[in-house]
Amino acid sequence: MNAPASLPGVLAEIATVAGDDAALAVAEARGGTQVYIPPAPAPDHWLSELVGHDAALAIADRLTCGVGGMRVELPLGPKGQAARARAAVDRLIRAGELSERDIARATGYTIRGVRKRKALLGGDRDDRQLDLF
Repeated sequence: MNAPASLPGVLAEIATVAGDDAALAVAEARGGTQVYIPPAPAPDHWLSELVGHDAALAIADRLTCGVGGMRVELPLGPKGQAARARAAVDRLIRAGELSERDIARATGYTIRGVRKRKALLGGDRDDRQLDLF
C-alpha cells in the first residue's frame, strides 16, 4: 500500500520517527482504539512485534517523551471510512464528470464538503481570474 502524503495526528508523529510503513501498520493493527504505550516497550510488546523493537522504542520515546507510559487514541488512518469517502470525493472531482451535487449524492458528502475538498485539491480555480496575492 502506498503511504498517503500526510497522516493524521499521532500517526504523523509515528511516521516521523519510524516511517510511513510503521505508522500505517499501527493504524491497520490498532486504529480506532486506545492503546497504552509504555516508555520503553519490551521486545515482546505488541508494538515491538508489529514494527520491530528499535522502531517501537523510537515511537515510545516520541510519544511519551521518556517520562512515563501513556494512553493514545489511534486514528483509523487511510483505511477508515472518512478516508475512503474523501478518496472517493477526490477521485470524482479529478474526473470532472459530475456536478458538486452529484458527487455529494454519490458519496454521502455534503455539497459544502465537496466544495471544500475541491478547494483543497485546487479544482476550484477559475483561470479567468487573476490571483490577488
